[in-house]
Amino acid sequence: MCVGACALCPLRGGRGEGRLGFIIRPPHQLLPLLLCPGLRIPRLSVLCAQPRPRAMAISSSSWELPLVAVCQVTSTPDKPENFKTCAELVREAARLGACLAFLPEAFDFIARDPAETLRLSEPLGGNLLGEYTQLARECGLWLSLGGFHERGQDWEQTQKIYNCHVLLNNEGSVVATYRKTHLCDVEIPGQGPMRESNSTIPGPSLESPVSTPAGKIGLAICYDMRFPELSLALAQAGAEILTYPSAFGSVTGPAHWEVLLRARAIETQCYVVAAAQCGRHHEKRASYGHSMVVDPWGTVVARCSEGPGLCLARIDLNYLRQLRQHLPVFQHRRPDLYGSLGHPLS
Repeated sequence: MCVGACALCPLRGGRGEGRLGFIIRPPHQLLPLLLCPGLRIPRLSVLCAQPRPRAMAISSSSWELPLVAVCQVTSTPDKPENFKTCAELVREAARLGACLAFLPEAFDFIARDPAETLRLSEPLGGNLLGEYTQLARECGLWLSLGGFHERGQDWEQTQKIYNCHVLLNNEGSVVATYRKTHLCDVEIPGQGPMRESNSTIPGPSLESPVSTPAGKIGLAICYDMRFPELSLALAQAGAEILTYPSAFGSVTGPAHWEVLLRARAIETQCYVVAAAQCGRHHEKRASYGHSMVVDPWGTVVARCSEGPGLCLARIDLNYLRQLRQHLPVFQHRRPDLYGSLGHPLS
């Protein structure tokens, strides 16, 4: 993909060793850009930021690195329409060569109230997950389904659900499930109260990092990003990519979204992938958006524009390992002073 967008872009001869991110914007938001011959990309630009330290520049060709896609959507209570939107983005991600596509929390729907949430929920073996299984198989890529309203095995007894992050492989098989452990029960002035526990049960455990074509992924969901213990536990268990599919609010978003994601990346020396909900879902709720990918240095290497769409980023695990060698913070930890993170993940 050859697009020269700013002075730091390596294709313009700038100091852009670390620029591995791309943004796809809706057609009405960008003028046509110069593209490689034969490559049909509707709207693409390079997000340029501060380059990596020269000593940690990428050694391999960036085009050989795995490509991931981060999808940004505006879910509503209309489940069929939500699936149609997500499927279009996943197919576009596959066409552009991504090996893994990330969807945000509540990709299936965002309801108006807890009663509607419970009514629209499904088990993992229901029709909707069946459609995503077929989609993954059809497109031949992995899917991170970032927050599915799951009726678990205890549904009949509890009449509550789980916020379940489902990871599908390119054959459509479920390879991991993580049920959100930190529920968002908060009252933010100007944003309105949120009581996730009205309809949702917290998950009982963390999920060990999962090997994927892009690297070992540690699963989390939205509010989990406020708890660094979780990200550190996943990193110590071998995670190379942390993912925080989210539906961040319009007040906390501008204040905390990017700084928390960058902090999680820096302290764990992991890539952080955050697919987000955006815009107004219905008369009672709106989300901040700004889906992004952050590299282990803390640089935002890809970011979605306003509105539904997707961004792309390359994952360079050689760079990650080099950074961890130069800055061996996990070797310098002092559990004798402040304790450990508890039992290793199973």
